[in-house]
Amino acid sequence: MADWVQADGTGVILTLHIQPGAKKTEVAGLHGGALKIRLAAPPVEGRANEALIAFLAKKLGAGRTAVELLSGQTARAKRVRIAGITPQDVIAALET
Repeated sequence: MADWVQADGTGVILTLHIQPGAKKTEVAGLHGGALKIRLAAPPVEGRANEALIAFLAKKLGAGRTAVELLSGQTARAKRVRIAGITPQDVIAALET
């Protein structure tokens, strides 16, 4: 299993490296032990965090309320919990 995704009692926890202010929002591969995601949103006033939550919810077919930012509100390194999904589903959706 990938280092960046861990099973949680109610879903999964993702370890992410975020690059805000990119040309487009996309999964950009691995960065150390984290999954790198480029976000078109700027890193001001929480816009990048909102864009990250919306992007993950859409890619994984989860509701926005199922995606919770656990840590890294103002950092590039973030941990996100997604309820109601398996690690295999996350890997299939994000690594393709």
